[in-house]
Amino acid sequence: MRTLLFLLAGMLPFALRAQQSNPPPFVIPALSHWKGGQGVFILEQNASIVYNPSQADSLAPIAKVLQQDLRTWMTVSVRAGQPQPGDVFLRLEPEARSLTVGNGPAGDSALAAVTGPVGALGPEGYQLIASAHQLQILAPRTKGVFWATRTLLQVLQQDNLHDHFPCGSAEDAPAYAIRGFVLDDGRKFFTLDFLQQYVKLLSYYKLNDFHIHLNDNGFKKYFHNNWDSTYAAFRLQSDTYPSLTARDGFYTKQEFRDLQALARSYGVNIVPEIDVPAHALAFTHLRPEIGSKKYGMDHLDLDNPVTYQVIDSVFSEYLSGPNPVFTGQEVHIGTDEYAKEASESFRAFTDHYIRLVESYGKSARVWGALTHAQGKTPVKVQGVTMNVWYNGYADPVAMKKLGYRIISTPDGWLYIVPAAGYYYDYLDLQELFNKWEPIQVGDVRFEKGDPQILGGSFAVWNDIVGNGITEKDVHDRVFPAMQVLAQKMWRGTDSSLTYATFSAGAKHLGESPGYNMRAKLPSKNGVVYQKSFAGPQQPKGLHLVPGKSYSPIPYSEIGYDYKVTFSIWPEKDNQPDAVLFSSPHAKVKLRQGGSNQLGFSREGYDYQFDYAVPPAQWTKITITGDHLGTALYVNDSLIQRLNEARIGFPGVKDSITKVQTLVFPLQRIGDSTHSFKGYIRDVLVEDVSITLHE
Repeated sequence: MRTLLFLLAGMLPFALRAQQSNPPPFVIPALSHWKGGQGVFILEQNASIVYNPSQADSLAPIAKVLQQDLRTWMTVSVRAGQPQPGDVFLRLEPEARSLTVGNGPAGDSALAAVTGPVGALGPEGYQLIASAHQLQILAPRTKGVFWATRTLLQVLQQDNLHDHFPCGSAEDAPAYAIRGFVLDDGRKFFTLDFLQQYVKLLSYYKLNDFHIHLNDNGFKKYFHNNWDSTYAAFRLQSDTYPSLTARDGFYTKQEFRDLQALARSYGVNIVPEIDVPAHALAFTHLRPEIGSKKYGMDHLDLDNPVTYQVIDSVFSEYLSGPNPVFTGQEVHIGTDEYAKEASESFRAFTDHYIRLVESYGKSARVWGALTHAQGKTPVKVQGVTMNVWYNGYADPVAMKKLGYRIISTPDGWLYIVPAAGYYYDYLDLQELFNKWEPIQVGDVRFEKGDPQILGGSFAVWNDIVGNGITEKDVHDRVFPAMQVLAQKMWRGTDSSLTYATFSAGAKHLGESPGYNMRAKLPSKNGVVYQKSFAGPQQPKGLHLVPGKSYSPIPYSEIGYDYKVTFSIWPEKDNQPDAVLFSSPHAKVKLRQGGSNQLGFSREGYDYQFDYAVPPAQWTKITITGDHLGTALYVNDSLIQRLNEARIGFPGVKDSITKVQTLVFPLQRIGDSTHSFKGYIRDVLVEDVSITLHE
């Protein structure tokens, strides 16, 4: 049977080009070097991931992560020892060594592997050698072995049977040490589950740096120009100051430790940021006396000794003791956008917290601000890494001359600010692919290989608090950017790969195995699911009653762009919030709240259409959704589009955009507590891609 499946899945094309070498498999980021062989390696069910017994401490955890990731498609075992035919073999090889693959059985071509010093690959490089009877992964260090497993997974994901890897030899290593992503968690809370999934997603694309911005605040002008009522949040459990912890979403200390441990097992470094002395309203809400009366309460008063006492104790809570909350080597202390007039005090504050972090055995990161805050007060340079984000705040040439290690984080290239009307809503991917790499910092471009340019990082800033943006909306913006920037931060600019070729291949690569955060569903001619629910036993269709729900649809939700059609016959006495469809992330309701209007709820936001479904009669409902909003059709006629809406504020000339999107819930028809009363039939779920609009 396996032979037959193999022929059906791909042997014929290989046979037709009998003496041709395999082209490099498409992966993101692209392989640095590839030498193709002939034929394929097949990872069989019940094969083994084998590691060198003398390297068990280093390799067994990697083998177990790979085993877990492969469970989406197959069951494999993990063991120490010598590999057998069909196995994947992991080993560390720190010394220079010539690698060869010998002649195998029929169909396994002799392959001259890449030769040379494995150690020259650096701390994250690896070699991967696939013959028809074995796949070997070797690297000087464990990081390289782990990244090779991501390459293996990406190739398997694109194969119809999820078990083919082309014979050949790859040698791969990054051009940049730091390849990162910054998430503003202060102004919008992201669940622990989201962060865990993002660790695995970043890892899947060999991004190794996850910078989590743990505190921030909204703009006063959108909160009645009153600092006391302006939104501010700090996302960690605090025992020193319990009221500092945000009530609308936070992580316990152990949850954050566990998140960092998960990240380490996936090759990702989590960099926690406590942002001071600006963006600090969460701390001044806690202790108003440390807020600046001159520059605004989102600025700390740097001339007040109590400020240092409070902020020292905050950092100490997460850095001190035998079981610190911040377990990684680096901690970000913020230091951006403070008032220019207070440069000397700001420089002293920055220097103090660099040294405080270092006193706990950590290294400090800062936001670039020292061009903006020029002065005579010294600020420590050695061992400090700077995110250079805007050259007017920190001139990268000057910062390099001072000796700072630089992470290229240029706002004009890499800042996503959802639905804000400034910076990017979605990044310009083609421009980034063709023109940017980490040596490009704003309008300054350094020489390739400059040792002070450690790498790059792109960012999502959730500036506009309460604008309706969801985790799903953020992910819709981040994911395509992540694919492009993973390529650019690993390889830099590669003239052999065009954007058209890259983007065509990227469409076939999703998220890490077992994850589908975008809720992209398989379809046939656009149809994802279709069922009438009517029959001899239930002629009117599926009967819903409060307290019961049904899960006939084999999916949890469908993401943009979709079209969901169904017919309903509501009974006359439906209660408020009666649910039609539900999932862990959203609910579609026959009655939104106390109204009679059809609507939906997700992530604490409630929306309703200007339409009430009439009781005791059949009505055909169609709901469509894309990244711009959600539309309602009744009996095939458009009733209303809930697209981006502008919301004004008394006494403020500015307004915000309210996002009214919906990833449609499919996990259950009805809800375990608030199902609507009535009948539903003729459910049709369609993937309409980019063809929603009339």
